[in-house]
Amino acid sequence: MTPRMTDHMKRAKAGFEPMFAVEAAIQRSTLEPLLVHLVKLRASQINGCAFCIQMHVAEALKDGETPLRLHMLSGWRESALYSERERAALSWTEALTRLSDTGAPDADWAPVEATFDTDERAWLTLSIGAINLWNRVQAGLRVPHATTLPPVQADAA
Repeated sequence: MTPRMTDHMKRAKAGFEPMFAVEAAIQRSTLEPLLVHLVKLRASQINGCAFCIQMHVAEALKDGETPLRLHMLSGWRESALYSERERAALSWTEALTRLSDTGAPDADWAPVEATFDTDERAWLTLSIGAINLWNRVQAGLRVPHATTLPPVQADAA
């Protein structure tokens, strides 16, 4: 895959700086880091963003996520490895990532409402929107992904 641009963050620096600020704010939110990794990875899988898939797998492994849960993420609906809270977040992630197909239905919102407090719902929705924007930039510009994972977990993933 040939990159379409390699200096996009420099050329649109004034636009990317606020995106990095949003990411920093999400990290400071009350959402659990491993849940955020799952959300970002699942949206990236749906969007086919290889750059973001590699990055979020590597970050999740560094933060203690298990290789098995990362492997099973695309089949989360059929797996017992994910909590009710994670399932709600993943369902909402899929609904918002496929917004033109789903329309963000109440059936996907109800579990979010039942398992996340009001502030967390806002942060979760912002997190999903942010990763979808990153996916569109990185996949659209065909930004190449790294070819390694954290050394401790590289063989397991």
